Amino acid sequence: MLVDFTVAIRTYNGEKHISEILEKLRSQINTDNISWEIVIVDNNSTDNTAKIIQEYQANWHQSYPLKYYLETKQGASFARKRSIQEARGTLIGFLDDDNLPESNWVAAAYAFGKSHPQAGAYGGQIKPNFEAKPPENFRDIEVFLAIIDRGQTAFCYNQHKQGVLPPGAGLVIRKEAWLESVPDRLLLAGPQGKSLSAKGEDMEILSHIQNAGWEIWYSPELCIYHQIPSWRMERNYLISLVGKSGLTRHHIRMIRLKPWQRPFAFFLYLANDSRQVILHWIKYFTVLNKDTVAACQMALLFSILISPFYTLRIHLSRKLSASN
Repeated sequence: MLVDFTVAIRTYNGEKHISEILEKLRSQINTDNISWEIVIVDNNSTDNTAKIIQEYQANWHQSYPLKYYLETKQGASFARKRSIQEARGTLIGFLDDDNLPESNWVAAAYAFGKSHPQAGAYGGQIKPNFEAKPPENFRDIEVFLAIIDRGQTAFCYNQHKQGVLPPGAGLVIRKEAWLESVPDRLLLAGPQGKSLSAKGEDMEILSHIQNAGWEIWYSPELCIYHQIPSWRMERNYLISLVGKSGLTRHHIRMIRLKPWQRPFAFFLYLANDSRQVILHWIKYFTVLNKDTVAACQMALLFSILISPFYTLRIHLSRKLSASN
């Protein structure tokens, strides 16, 4: 039987966070007239995550069910795909195990989807809960930690924010849009466990949905809080995180272009990306060793420049795997 809304939680070794997010979901308001469920996809945890969820299930007396599934294929894209397969909701709201939803998040997410039937996907505000002080000028790179505040007015990315899409944290996807638009196998697997694998699987999913004619929206009424531990403010971590975020840029760019445009765009992007790297290095080379944000931006620009070769490597790796 279909339900109105599914909350899909991807977790990996989330024993420190999973209880908090479940308590936030158990205290949601204004959901009396909404049929909904919680689906947890465990992406191969090795800690006590499964045990904690089982204990919650044994004492779960809510009208909305709490379900648990194990997905052994490591990677965020595999976990999201499993969520889509198991979800009964017409709308599916994705949370990671370090995302805490506002008390009205389920109600606001469902209401927005109901009032915007052409929205294939939509996201909202993502506010940080820092354990440690971020570096100076952190706002210039905060989006790479899925921190989003794009104002108090809802807008459609298709019309106003070309080239920009919402991150996966707190993203709501219409199941119909996914099933008709997203390929069964994505090129990008996304983060695997707690590793810093190149991100981009969410952008790949949203690009396919947008290409199929669905609208992508931002709504400030949807708000979640991203738990950011102190180690995620360390210089080496930030440089690696932001840098690897650029490795998937070429693939996302090509998805969003028509086939005949891609050869021309490749050389235009290559020239412009090279120029960006050179200009940034000239401007900041004297401070790169001490300015964390400038170093992050340098790593990002360089990874964007080499992203075509990263994409080629993935394609070759898949061909080799298929031939063996």
